Amino acid sequence: MKNDTYNHIYLFVISMISAMGGFLFGYDWVVIGGAKPFYERFFEITQSPVAQGWAMSCALVGCLAGAAISGALSDRYGRKKLLMLSAALFLVSSGLTGAAHSFQSFVIYRIIGGIGIGLASNLSPMYIAEVTPAHLRGKYVSINQLTLVIGILAAQLFNWWIADPVPEGATDAFILQSWNGQTGWRIMFWAALVPSALFLLLLIWLPESPRWLATRQHTDKARQVLARIGGERHAQTELQAIVQTMDADTRMHWRQLFRPGVSRILIIGIVIAAFQQWCGINVIFNYAEEVFRAAGYGVSQTLLNIVITGSVNLIFTLVAMYTVDRWGRRRLMIFGACGLAVIYAIMGTLYYMQFSGWPLLLLVVLAICCYAMSLAPVTWVVLSEIFPNSLRGSMMAIATLALWAASFGLTYTFPLLNSALGAAGTFWLYGVICVGGFIFIRAYLPETKGRSLEEIEQDMIGGNKPAAARPVTAG
Repeated sequence: MKNDTYNHIYLFVISMISAMGGFLFGYDWVVIGGAKPFYERFFEITQSPVAQGWAMSCALVGCLAGAAISGALSDRYGRKKLLMLSAALFLVSSGLTGAAHSFQSFVIYRIIGGIGIGLASNLSPMYIAEVTPAHLRGKYVSINQLTLVIGILAAQLFNWWIADPVPEGATDAFILQSWNGQTGWRIMFWAALVPSALFLLLLIWLPESPRWLATRQHTDKARQVLARIGGERHAQTELQAIVQTMDADTRMHWRQLFRPGVSRILIIGIVIAAFQQWCGINVIFNYAEEVFRAAGYGVSQTLLNIVITGSVNLIFTLVAMYTVDRWGRRRLMIFGACGLAVIYAIMGTLYYMQFSGWPLLLLVVLAICCYAMSLAPVTWVVLSEIFPNSLRGSMMAIATLALWAASFGLTYTFPLLNSALGAAGTFWLYGVICVGGFIFIRAYLPETKGRSLEEIEQDMIGGNKPAAARPVTAG
């Protein structure tokens, strides 16, 4: 039965503090898209697709590193300390990236920020999942996606506000010597200094994850955190369930990742994590200039269009928060895969027929609507739920590593695919990938809404087949 004594204010506050990692993740991830037309002129890489791709994707090398170390380190030292490391890296990266005077140093500082993203993208949703009751978990874990989207929109708005209007037909030399080319793009990165410092300070107050504390034998501390969230009865029930799963898996080790039930869960996590990136939507955020230029828009119009897409992204993330615990994770994932496949098919056709202007902008907005209420938030909810308690940090890290590896491939290859296949062929390719994602999700992803983390663990390791409408228990 649902507990009516939850301290919702406390739960919301600690979830929001953890989710600030999502905000900085979103800001750092997207700010480079608005700065792109200007730093490329500053570093003289406008004629090099390889350098352009490397500038956009180098942070993903850091993301891979951050994701790779996050699992083992968070399982050893706790979620809180690693979140603090993430905040410190965001602080350093935002300051130094804005101060870079060579392309090499720019890349190094972006990689440092990428490590922060890799840590935050793994730890923020995992922490929230470990502190929230089952019947609220989808909504609360989606707070991380909400703050991520707010971070994206903040970056888009700052980029639009900071940049001076660029005259149509402006040359590279004109842009280079303008305020945008010399100073504006630097301020876009420096704007992240304030939220990074605030995140670091607030984390001092954040309690450690009770599930991590329990797995490290700090039972009394875990009980204190759980009791503050939902009272003594909630604390006793949750601790009992945690101890039972620990006894059942006898403190899993790395070799147990290859057990049939466990390896099946890991494969599901890896595939849906990679699919969230290879569905292709992030090229719209990272390569907005190319996407909208192909649709006939100039630089200043592109910055405005980015703000429009970011606003839509925020609105439909709120829709996802309302539906994720009502409609279920599996149904939303299937909807996202199908919807994007159809939209990309139409978008590719319009590009092929050389349409321009508002029809393509409308399709871009529809794609973002579809993604924002399905694959974007729900993937993180599912990843935070399906892994066993004793290996959650490590398995989440592997899945997040797969996500960032896929993101690197997507970001690095888009200029090459766009050059070889054109916008039409590239979006058709992403549509085919979405069809493959739909087939996999329908076949292998179980429904997890309303189930405790321990119930999900027992169910999935038991090897039960996915069900579209499996009976669930709340709380």
